[in-house]
Amino acid sequence: MLGVAWLLLFVLLIATLQGSRSSRFELSADGLRIRGDLYGRLIPIPQLRGGSARQIDLAAERELRPTVRTFGTAVGGYASGWFRLASGEKALLYVTDRRRVVYIPTTEGYSLLLSVQEPELFVSRLREIAPAT
Repeated sequence: MLGVAWLLLFVLLIATLQGSRSSRFELSADGLRIRGDLYGRLIPIPQLRGGSARQIDLAAERELRPTVRTFGTAVGGYASGWFRLASGEKALLYVTDRRRVVYIPTTEGYSLLLSVQEPELFVSRLREIAPAT
């Protein structure tokens, strides 16, 4: 029984490490597709509040810092999964670089915090395809 638990933990750790290196975010007419580890999904355009999306630096934006992990992974500088933010807001995170994060509210009672290569370009594109605020 203990061996099975260790094996499951090992598999989860490998998936997390692989996800931290290969997470991708794709914007299309269908929505925002998150690819990476266990928490990947497609979030349809009508659920994204692109007009309220913005680039943030978690070192400066204290109210948006993740404080409580509810169902997620935090290893080194990588955080993915469900967290509560300092503001009390529920958020789905894929964060590898805390200084280059895009904050995206949704209509579903949670927000997204994503580390992307070009945050300004990502926010601009998001506002084009999902302009709702």
